[in-house]
Parts: sequence; structure tokens; C-alpha cells
Amino acid sequence: MKVRAHVFVSGRVQGVFFRHETKLRAIRNNVTGWVRNLPDGRVEAVFEGDKEAVEAMINFCRIGPPGAKVENVEIIWESPTGEFKDFRIRY
Repeated sequence: MKVRAHVFVSGRVQGVFFRHETKLRAIRNNVTGWVRNLPDGRVEAVFEGDKEAVEAMINFCRIGPPGAKVENVEIIWESPTGEFKDFRIRY
């Protein structure tokens, strides 16, 4: 079953390779979408793929890469659109 999660991660999540590691894990998990830094210090991401793969991405976001200190993860479940061909870092 395909799902889509719109995720906002707060804490010390910028400047710790969060976007890069998210992209590597998304590719490994066959998840499409994107990730970007927000001006307020959070990281925003959209994950689309099989339910287990998207849940794996959300679990990663709860911990983050070494150096990150995740304080909160907000998840908004949306209907999958199939609009993405791959996973990208947005700037």
C-alpha cells in the first residue's frame, strides 16, 4: 500500500547532514519525495512509497544522523499522488 507523509522535524537538525542522510536512506528504501531546510531551523520532508518504507523514514527522522538532536517530529498523512520520480534535496 502506497502512503504519503509530510514531515516537519525540529531540534538541532540543520548543519548535521540531515538532508543528505535522509536522501541516502530514501533512495535505499525506494521512497520518493524531497527534503529541505526551513528558515525557522526545522527540516521539512515529503515521503511517498510503501507504508513500511515511509515508516522507516519517519523512524529515522525521530533520531536523525549523528550530531542531530531531534526534539519533535510532526507528521501529516496525505493521499499519495505519485508525482515524484526520485528523492531530492530542495534548496
